[in-house]
Amino acid sequence: TLELGGKSPVIVGCSADLKTVADRVWNGKLMNGGQTCIAPDYLFIPEENVESWIEASTNSIASMFPLIFKNEDYTSIINVNHFERLQKYLEDARRRGAQIIEFNPGREEELDRTYYKLMPSMIVDVTDDMLVMKEEIFGPIMPIKTYRKIDDAIQYINNRSKPLSLYYFGQDKTEETHVLENTISGGVSINDVVFHYVQDDLPFGGVGDSGMGRYHGIEGFKAFSNSRAVYKQTPIDFILKIMRPPFGHLFKRVISSRIKF
Repeated sequence: TLELGGKSPVIVGCSADLKTVADRVWNGKLMNGGQTCIAPDYLFIPEENVESWIEASTNSIASMFPLIFKNEDYTSIINVNHFERLQKYLEDARRRGAQIIEFNPGREEELDRTYYKLMPSMIVDVTDDMLVMKEEIFGPIMPIKTYRKIDDAIQYINNRSKPLSLYYFGQDKTEETHVLENTISGGVSINDVVFHYVQDDLPFGGVGDSGMGRYHGIEGFKAFSNSRAVYKQTPIDFILKIMRPPFGHLFKRVISSRIKF
């Protein structure tokens, strides 16, 4: 098996409850500081719901992390190189005209950089020429894209490398089925993130650029087992003899009975 990660999208349907979505998406996004291969990477929301989503996100993050820098539950970025890489994403997006929303519930002043703690951030009005949309983020930054029709989001996802994970939120079963039937990804969680990996009897892995093969459950047992073929031939040679040259009428009759033209 080969699991490679990538940019895992979230699609928020019109029927989704934004408070629930915010709680679940940000919990998954900020797990280990966003440094997981299945973290939600960017999020699609109906264009009329952007302000409501910002409000829901603000409340959700504040409830989970009243403080950021002085909070042992909030994970640091692993080293200075990745800390600076993530800051570069924010600076690039800001320079290209995006709106950067930094969540600082406790209004803390930044600590010494040796802590490598980066505030949760959301990038609104993100465009595809920004660095944050070209590379897997692996940090607490969430780009937001909007859509008018669900097919706009589906087409965008399908025009890019197949993701390791895909997340859909909504109560519209028809829309849910439409998303599932018209996208390809390694795995899917519906109305949550990450849990298709946590459920250890579901096969986990990527597809295309996000990996190949599956592990967990019976699929993992098969993947890491040697499925050895063993064939034992009959001692009655008459049956086999007709399959050897020179080929006669009996051979032709047998072949003709098996192959229909």
